Amino acid sequence: MIGRKLSNAIRLTFSYLFLIVAAILCLYPALWVILASFRPGRSLYSKTLLPEKFVFEHYAELFTSKSFLFGTWYWNTLKIATLSMIFGTLMVLLCGYALSRFRFKGRKTALSTVLILGMFPGFMSLIAIYILLKELNLLDTHLAMVIVYSFGAPLLGSFITKGFFDTVPRSLDEAARIDGANNITIFVKIMLPLSKPMLAYTALTQFVGPWVDFIFARMVLRSRDNWTLAVGLYDQISSNQNSNFTLFAAAAVLIAVPISILFIYLQRFLVEGLTAGASKG
Repeated sequence: MIGRKLSNAIRLTFSYLFLIVAAILCLYPALWVILASFRPGRSLYSKTLLPEKFVFEHYAELFTSKSFLFGTWYWNTLKIATLSMIFGTLMVLLCGYALSRFRFKGRKTALSTVLILGMFPGFMSLIAIYILLKELNLLDTHLAMVIVYSFGAPLLGSFITKGFFDTVPRSLDEAARIDGANNITIFVKIMLPLSKPMLAYTALTQFVGPWVDFIFARMVLRSRDNWTLAVGLYDQISSNQNSNFTLFAAAAVLIAVPISILFIYLQRFLVEGLTAGASKG
């Protein structure tokens, strides 16, 4: 008995030590960037972690500098990410609902096709997408970004949402049909309220993807005024003349704000099992 208690205590101690080390490794870089954004000067190096003096001039410079169009890039990214989240989430949920509830010719073929296409990295299709957008005169437009992000979302999210909808009892659909509900009514009034955890997860992933994407945005957006944050910040730090790391840190902090707010707001839905006990009998 004593040996078992000692073994449990040692295992618990090492578990806490591992978690503490992992937390430090995860939080220290973020803390360093936040504190660097309030540090005076432009240097990357600092003798101390805490700034000797907290200043807000870097945040003000982000929106006043004529060479650093941070406000324009921020608005462009927010617009593209928000619209992509709305339309992408709708597309993913509709595809998942159709694959879960309907039985139609070619259904298995469609599932296999989506599964196979999802195995390939997205950048393999960049050349084809570029040619298509060029023929449609959509290059250097935000509409092209929203279309590609939204209609490409089902390739990655359809299987997850299908599996979630499969857990919703079909007896709910049957009861609604007896009351005269059609497929749209069932989807809007029954499936969507029960799928808040999946809705939160899908919305979060569909927002974060366009928000941090660089490769596709760099290929499509050519004008400086149409750039997103990822493209603009990369151009800013890739210049040999630019060494303003504290300004870059301030920009990184503001970039993390929308994602943090969205995650904090949606995380309560991620742990709720709203489908539990939905059907009794």
